[in-house]
Amino acid sequence: MSTRLKDKHAVLTGAAGGIGLAVAQAYLREGARCTVADIGSQATPELAALLAEYPAQLQYLPTDVTRMVDIDALVAQASQRFGSITTLFNNAAIFDMAPLLESHEAMYDKLFAVNVKGAFFAMQKVLAHMVAGGVKGGAIINMASQAGRRGEALVSHYCASKAAVISYTQSAALAMAPHAIRVNAIAPGVIATPMWKNVDALFAKFENLPLGEKQKRVGEAVPLGYMGSPGDICGAAVFLASEEASYITAQTLNVDGGNVMS
Repeated sequence: MSTRLKDKHAVLTGAAGGIGLAVAQAYLREGARCTVADIGSQATPELAALLAEYPAQLQYLPTDVTRMVDIDALVAQASQRFGSITTLFNNAAIFDMAPLLESHEAMYDKLFAVNVKGAFFAMQKVLAHMVAGGVKGGAIINMASQAGRRGEALVSHYCASKAAVISYTQSAALAMAPHAIRVNAIAPGVIATPMWKNVDALFAKFENLPLGEKQKRVGEAVPLGYMGSPGDICGAAVFLASEEASYITAQTLNVDGGNVMS
């Protein structure tokens, strides 16, 4: 175990699997205490195994980030057990897609409820907790996406939702700078998570492709030649949470194998 995050208490949303769970594992290895939140009433088997491995450092709190009462309870219960929150890995998100002229209000409302409203108010309420508690050196890490860097014909709402995350990151960083709290984001590229099975199936439907073909194509199109894994996000997530990033704020770091250059 390293100690880059010793004495840190990280709250991670959308972390029962995929990128969120991988980052929770990395934070625990670096000495942090972690409160993991996700929408399921029970921990997934993978998360349950991690809870058994780190019983004194890890807790799971079922949370629906579209409900303000749930976010309030998350902040209160997290801090009650592990003390002041110093880090938020703001990861809860969903994906959907449709041709622009077929996209409907319900899809828009659902995506923006989680990816924008949920992300913003999770960030806001953790920041309010940090400011009220005088937390110095706090760090917010919002999960954006390469989709937030450009539009895509079939993915308009998701792209717009992640662009909003990048914009909120910049605004919050400026607002929190006087409080010595940093706000940054990570923009992953194509990452092989369980969600990609659904993404691939949607592309297969709308682009008339065999199942698995879209995932194959996007991996081959990455300059490094392959899709990333959840573990590929961990280095950036640990770095931005650590004191090594103490002079970095308002930035969105691309972790995408070279897909986006900035």
